[in-house]
Amino acid sequence: MRGRGGIQIEGLKELDKAFSELPRATGKSVLRRVLMKRAQSIADEAQRLAPRSEGQRTIHLQDTLAASTKLSRRQAKEHKKESAVEVFAGAGALPQAHLQEFGTSHHAPQPFMRPAWDSGKNAALDGIRDDLASEIEKARKRLARKAERLAAKMKAGV
Repeated sequence: MRGRGGIQIEGLKELDKAFSELPRATGKSVLRRVLMKRAQSIADEAQRLAPRSEGQRTIHLQDTLAASTKLSRRQAKEHKKESAVEVFAGAGALPQAHLQEFGTSHHAPQPFMRPAWDSGKNAALDGIRDDLASEIEKARKRLARKAERLAAKMKAGV
């Protein structure tokens, strides 16, 4: 399947099948953990690229850049949820961050998010694939051990 921006995504059927074998809550937890890890690498690169501000009272853009499953109240109002699990990387509640990224009539653009995504997207997408395979397998093993313990308890209790 070809996604936005020319990214090729393969293995979605296999991924869907693997997730269907897990309880819904476990699958969401696995996906959230993997996406947070990979989104954080993009946020870390954005922090490195973000312009440095001067002054004691200035909220430093770099300090607000992070990965999260939550949006600020303002962002949440404008957001249309598209998936059961969503992870965001960006400037959080700092409303002027986009002015740094794109510039204004008085201020030249100082992009940090787009270059962070461009430089890290392939590693992030490959990492998601690899991490999901690993995390799904770990979850399967945990569920099997839990089922074995439950069966042993049931057998001992009967």
